[in-house]
Amino acid sequence: MIEKLKALEARYAELETAIMDPDLPKDPKRYKETMQEHARLAELMFAYHSYQKTCENLESARAMMEEESDHELREMAREEIHRLGSEKEEQEERLKILLVPPDPMDSKDIIVEIRAGTGGDEAGLFAADLYRMYTRYGETRHWKQEIITANETELGGFKEIIFSLSGKDVYGTMKYESGGHRVQRVPETESGGRIHTSAVTVAVLPEAEDTDIQINPEELRVDVYRSSGPGGQSVNTTDSAVRITHLPTGMVVTCQDEKSQHKNRAKALRVLKARLFELEEQRKAEERATARKSQIGSGDRSERIRTYNFPQNRVTDHRINLTLYKLDSVMQGSLDELFDALKVTAREEVMRTEGVGG
Repeated sequence: MIEKLKALEARYAELETAIMDPDLPKDPKRYKETMQEHARLAELMFAYHSYQKTCENLESARAMMEEESDHELREMAREEIHRLGSEKEEQEERLKILLVPPDPMDSKDIIVEIRAGTGGDEAGLFAADLYRMYTRYGETRHWKQEIITANETELGGFKEIIFSLSGKDVYGTMKYESGGHRVQRVPETESGGRIHTSAVTVAVLPEAEDTDIQINPEELRVDVYRSSGPGGQSVNTTDSAVRITHLPTGMVVTCQDEKSQHKNRAKALRVLKARLFELEEQRKAEERATARKSQIGSGDRSERIRTYNFPQNRVTDHRINLTLYKLDSVMQGSLDELFDALKVTAREEVMRTEGVGG
């Protein structure tokens, strides 16, 4: 660990020089990357230098313990050694965490796709519940949200809703939500009071920037048509709805929420870029670690990641075997306990596989 810290200390010195270069801001991409790396290493170096100071003080206390003949002073030194030893252990754990390299994607904004699965109308209603849960959580984090497209059911649920979340550390916080979400409750539509099980799938896509992915316009087929609402009724008398097909992959994105064809096209392109970007990132990840699979899941849409049991006020995350009996507050957007536990598990996984702290 110390060797890694020494190497990063040298890198930090290089970055200190680089940020003083007056030409750096002229290259926005390099400027952003340099400032982000400098900020991360600044936190690490502060912790490292505090650790070094603790080690020095510990050595001084041990020397005092060996050299001092006065019983009272030796006892003071013994107590100081105990205190500094505990402090050193805590600082070492903190350094191991800080040594885990951040996912460069964590700072990206996201596009969230929620789709009703098995369960008919009840699945659609739960899709709406999940949408409200995420947006309420986003409000506590001061994230901005925008609906891109929504396909509503007659009962007020969603067959599908796609929306964006933007702000600080959005993808880093939300990235473990991709997968199958199962709900167990008595549906509003059920008169007999029987508990039904329904399913909803969630996809969390990092939003692609223009520098991340390029789409050849010749590889797109764009169709326009009239938008319609629940039950098939027409909600627009002009051809404003847009369907974009990416010919190489067969990927199809539709958007009809805006009255403007131009706005619907722009939104559909955002979703398409995010999907293609995620596809490319998954391919790279598989190449980097074909034999490694994270303990907290692969983000596969078919993987059941969480169960929400309303009669018992219970939510269970199956990837980390965590059960909370506070489903009511979770559905109101109190997700920090779940998210923090997922982050800790993911961090421990990286520390183990990357050998951090060895």
